[in-house]
Amino acid sequence: MDVARPTIPPEEYPRRWRRVQSLMEAEGLDLIVAYGNDRAVFGPAHVRWLADIPVHFEPMAVLVPLAGDPVVACGPESDQYALRVGRVPDVRVLRELTHPDEDYPFSRIETLADVVAGLIGTARPVRRLGIAGMGLLDLATSAALRAALPDAEWVDVEHAICGLRARKSAAEIAVIRHAYRLAEAGIDAAVAAIHPGATESAVAAEAEAAMRRAGAEGTGIDTIVASGPNARPILARATFRQVGRDDLVVLTVAPRYQGYHGAIGRPVLVGEPGHEVRAALDAARRAQDACAALIRPGIEGREVEAAGRRVMEAAGLGRNFLYSGIHSVGLIEFEPPIFGPSSTATLEEDMVVSVDIPVFNAPWGGLRVEDGFLVTATGAERLDDTPYLLTR
Repeated sequence: MDVARPTIPPEEYPRRWRRVQSLMEAEGLDLIVAYGNDRAVFGPAHVRWLADIPVHFEPMAVLVPLAGDPVVACGPESDQYALRVGRVPDVRVLRELTHPDEDYPFSRIETLADVVAGLIGTARPVRRLGIAGMGLLDLATSAALRAALPDAEWVDVEHAICGLRARKSAAEIAVIRHAYRLAEAGIDAAVAAIHPGATESAVAAEAEAAMRRAGAEGTGIDTIVASGPNARPILARATFRQVGRDDLVVLTVAPRYQGYHGAIGRPVLVGEPGHEVRAALDAARRAQDACAALIRPGIEGREVEAAGRRVMEAAGLGRNFLYSGIHSVGLIEFEPPIFGPSSTATLEEDMVVSVDIPVFNAPWGGLRVEDGFLVTATGAERLDDTPYLLTR
């Protein structure tokens, strides 16, 4: 893949910090702790968004004061890594993020209270503390943070921070477009590797190798290659099952590039898996088209999703549409806002959404048709060119 590789420019990160500080001022917050324990594929990726650091091995946090620049707090094995790859020049090793059984005699280890005092001063304690990534905090870390700032009221700002991330900048859109090129490379390699006798794991290996060669830094979800009975549930892991003649193989790839994702889902028909499979694929394609036709700024996402559900219900597959079919894509593969039937969130220009039509738990198995769309001023732009009908 010989194409230019876009990046997020360094100057975009201070703009993000100022947007967070505007939120803090509006909400009366003294400090925000954006916690990350992402383990490469899991978590809200706030540390990546604020500091461009892929959290790995040890947890990290970005401490954002009401004024001035943020600080990255990490464990003692991550400080030089954070300085090397990140956009925040002030990196501290935090006692509360240090393993209790490890010794690091050459590290300068500080407490959260000391770091916060240096950030915001000692004139008054932190009264309102915003926490992003609260769902990742384990009991020990949560207790340590509370003990360090005992007078602080904890405020969950997860939804608010994700709201700041929902509309993508021009640089983010360029990076996501590239991620979809990587996803296309993964799908192409997977399809080429499918034949009777090939194992699911071998097919997944070809997809992931192609995406890595093209520039992916990993995947947002484990690559799904599910054949035969393994295709029936929503989720699957690639196994040593061999693809059979007249099998249905479900593919889902979500490469991560510069932290951002592209996600494509397709069934592959090996031989002739049956009329019901072809009919379900046709219905899913029509459902996605119905959704895409409605995408525009200002419309409630659930209205768009409902159009897809109506198509599937008319095809007799309504009970197989098992989850919310439209969600944002960004630093998380399945990123808020999620536009399900109970959501009142509206689509906005420069959002990137995945239109995912699921057909699972059917007697014959299951399939997924998933593509990414950029919300433009007048409608939607599909971000990949993968054919709907893939056969081997």
